Amino acid sequence: MKPAGLNRTNFLAVAAFLAAMFSFYPSAQADPSHYPEFAQQSLPANVTPSFISIDELVEDVKAGKKPLIIDVRSEEEFREVHILSALSAPLAQFKAHLPSIPRDRPVVLY
Repeated sequence: MKPAGLNRTNFLAVAAFLAAMFSFYPSAQADPSHYPEFAQQSLPANVTPSFISIDELVEDVKAGKKPLIIDVRSEEEFREVHILSALSAPLAQFKAHLPSIPRDRPVVLY
């Protein structure tokens, strides 16, 4: 018997669910009070983030792109719910994860 895994149909179902969930709450924003130690930090001058929507992420994945999805919330939040196949790298320990992040594919942080 073949083990249950993430096939294209399952992935598209999960992606559709996430897209619906995020479109239902369009005004949801990160709450800096949950992460006071990071709220006032700024990015280094040589780092320019590119923001994408969940719809754009779903389209990229459908198009065959394989972004690395990293959940930077706390371990407790990750255990509660996360995007399937996302890696957990909480902000407090994120610097330790930097060397293992590939530079040859897109990286999505949430």
